[in-house]
Amino acid sequence: MEFKDFQIGGLHIALPIIQGGMGVRVSTSSLASAVSNEGALGVIAAVALGEGQDGTEQDYRERSSESLKESIRETRALTKNPFGVNIMCALTNYDDLVGVAQDESVDVIISGAGLPLKLPSLVKNIKTKLIPIVSSARAANIICSMWQRKHKRLPDAVIVEGPLAGGHLGYSREELADKENFSLDNILQKVIAVVRGFETNVKKIPVIAAGGIFDGKDIARVIRLGAGAVQMATRFVCTDECDVAPEYKQAYLTAEKEDIVIIQSPVGLPGRVIRNEFVKKITQGERMDFGCKYRCLATCDPKKVNYCIAKALISASRGLMDKGFAMCGSNAYRIKSIVSVKQLITELVNDTREKLGDASMVF
Repeated sequence: MEFKDFQIGGLHIALPIIQGGMGVRVSTSSLASAVSNEGALGVIAAVALGEGQDGTEQDYRERSSESLKESIRETRALTKNPFGVNIMCALTNYDDLVGVAQDESVDVIISGAGLPLKLPSLVKNIKTKLIPIVSSARAANIICSMWQRKHKRLPDAVIVEGPLAGGHLGYSREELADKENFSLDNILQKVIAVVRGFETNVKKIPVIAAGGIFDGKDIARVIRLGAGAVQMATRFVCTDECDVAPEYKQAYLTAEKEDIVIIQSPVGLPGRVIRNEFVKKITQGERMDFGCKYRCLATCDPKKVNYCIAKALISASRGLMDKGFAMCGSNAYRIKSIVSVKQLITELVNDTREKLGDASMVF
């Protein structure tokens, strides 16, 4: 089998690797452009991009929209290759951010943390490709059916995010514990079967595997199962081009397997993070004095939660790990060094091609 380019609705991507969107301010223009320059698909995370600096007179929604626009333009100035934007459905300013991305004719919008059922109605240009993230075949069927019925279109690709992923997870704690029935491989094959039922001779919908993909062995495994590409986030945190603070990266480098834990997020979903003193406090129910100045999540009730995830992630991105935490995938503890994006992608591609028996194409 070959590990080479793939198509997203006619958009050509040289390498079948998507860098997952990581907020807050973990995957910005620096990382996204570096990934795209290597032939993979770099992705900006749209959530709270405007919180990199204090002291602005704009409100949160204005800052977010303006910062996304700036980040898209910065990325475009740094790469001639396609890139995408990840926009969470749970955001209160979801419509605004999608509007910015489509006005800027970004190549790809990726959307999860909920079902992006109205996404097609918000995107008017014909250039931008739409990719929902799902965690089950049922979710894939709902999205494809509703998009087709209400909007006369289908996803340009579908990302299947398994239970070993980082950040927010579309599974209950019980499902996360049921490793037999809720494995990425199992869910991937079921989603592929659903998506194939919506394809036509002129409309192909690649399915992209995500969650726990760490090396060439993992990539080769899901490619053999029918995935058209993979999405990876965790591996890209410890790269030179990732703008997140050194203290954030250090949390990855020093993490042990037992430090990777599941917490309940104000988003309303479980989240996988690296345990530290802040995590210990919030899991014990300690209420962190935060106020709510963002109103960023439609699913968050500030009166009921004991911490503000926006503030926690903003603090962590700045290196203030005593006031926040690093989100991560289940394999974060396996990362032991910081490398360039070029080194990482070369390693992944060569390893995958060797595992697929396609060593003649090794870089």
